[in-house]
Amino acid sequence: MELDSIDKKLLYFLQEDSKQTTKELSHKLDLSVTAVYERIKKLEKQGVISKYVALIDKHKVEKNFIVLCHVKLTQHKKEYVLQFEKEIMTLPEVTECFHVSGDYDYILKICVKNMEEYRNFMVTKLTTLQHIGSTHSSFMIAEVKNTTTIEV
Repeated sequence: MELDSIDKKLLYFLQEDSKQTTKELSHKLDLSVTAVYERIKKLEKQGVISKYVALIDKHKVEKNFIVLCHVKLTQHKKEYVLQFEKEIMTLPEVTECFHVSGDYDYILKICVKNMEEYRNFMVTKLTTLQHIGSTHSSFMIAEVKNTTTIEV
């Protein structure tokens, strides 16, 4: 899909704050409110904008112990991959899951309160999933960059 410069600016503004009104956006883009509204609807219809969300401060909800857990499956059978992916979708502690190349098959981003909660998650949930051969965990020391903005 081809985006013009106004679409790109609009997407930038919406990614920075999606609660801006069409009136506020129209001033920033030097367009009418109707034109902004129509562009947003077009971007939504074409799937460029997939949804709107609220970003939560992990510290304020006590879920700021961040773990990157590398998971290796016992085998790369299609049924094992599909089963693992289905099961991982049910774990609310896992906020992101990437199927990757390299030494491990998946990288999970896990948000919990502390080490004790992570240990409980590992023992009662993650290691009970079928077909996991091994895991390797890294713990976040400091968040250097965290953005949801994608440059278009």
